[in-house]
Amino acid sequence: MSAQPIQTATAHPEPLAAYPAGATKCLTVLSRLLFDSDTGETADSSHPLNLEPDELDKLLALADSHHVVIRALQPFQRLAEKADRPALSAWASSAIQREHIRIENALTFLEKIFNAFKTEGCSVMVIKSLDHWPDLGSDLDLFSPAKPTDVIRTMKRHFNATLAPRSWGDRLANKWNFVIPGLNELVEVHVGRLGQTGEHTAIAKSLIGRSRSLEFGWHRFQVTAPEDRLILSTLQRMYRHFYLRLCDVADTACLMENDPIDYGYLHSATEAAGIWKGTATFLAIVSDYIAHYRSGGLDLPEIVRSAAQFGGEQLTFQRFLRIPIMPHSVRLYTSQLSRLALRGEVEGTLRLSLLPYLATAAVIEQKITGSDKGVW
Repeated sequence: MSAQPIQTATAHPEPLAAYPAGATKCLTVLSRLLFDSDTGETADSSHPLNLEPDELDKLLALADSHHVVIRALQPFQRLAEKADRPALSAWASSAIQREHIRIENALTFLEKIFNAFKTEGCSVMVIKSLDHWPDLGSDLDLFSPAKPTDVIRTMKRHFNATLAPRSWGDRLANKWNFVIPGLNELVEVHVGRLGQTGEHTAIAKSLIGRSRSLEFGWHRFQVTAPEDRLILSTLQRMYRHFYLRLCDVADTACLMENDPIDYGYLHSATEAAGIWKGTATFLAIVSDYIAHYRSGGLDLPEIVRSAAQFGGEQLTFQRFLRIPIMPHSVRLYTSQLSRLALRGEVEGTLRLSLLPYLATAAVIEQKITGSDKGVW
């Protein structure tokens, strides 16, 4: 049975209530910079300009881990200039400049990678990484329907790239990470499959054909269609990591407010893949989060709200915006597995059925070595 529609939050009271559970002052400040156009009076304890020097460092570190440095510090700089706080303005300007330099270097390499794939006769597109524009993620994610041997050969021949160690999850998902000299970011290439265990091939087959060409600064790349962006975000956040970054909230809100979404296609594609409930829930969470910091959330149609299993009230903050695994994520996983099985997708079902064992191994590896990278 479908859950009741998620209720849209109203404009926040003053002072702003802590949200989500466990939220720190820096998270509140960062969220206000991103989503609240009216930051209020400087007497407010959570006003961005009231941060102490050590809190500024924490704010920058949090913004970096959530991939929102430029989008958060640009309004911070404007506030500082308006309040005649030159030291704070200079601090923000310096951080923004460093990030611009990093991003331009990454995009220059990314353009060369695209040209190399074209030279080798291989299709390729960017997924996820450029969703954060004008920010950029900590690695460069690509998708290609080419043969793995062709992808590896292209990266080694043109960039002297070396392969990073592959985890069990990488092997199931059919993805490879490359280290390129002169590029700080890893290049992660998803080859022909999507999902934590590579269970999704139908969605993967449609990505290139539905892609669009967009400019990012001085560069142009093939990127995912709006609906496919939402699908990939759902797979990553609701079915793999079980947490959101602030960039996921900001990216999705910006996309849905500036691009028309074909909800008919979104529903049919995700229903077939068994992730419609997760997609609707992801959108409800995003809507609830931004509604806490401004007047109103996203304009979601009833088909989305009625399918959402929960909303932002379930989030907690522990470095990221955490989604409870029990029982919510388990239910979404079970629904996905059942749908694939009912559709007779044997390989996808078998791959996805390995996920609990993979997750268990990751927990054990984390406890023994302090890292789950060899598994997850």
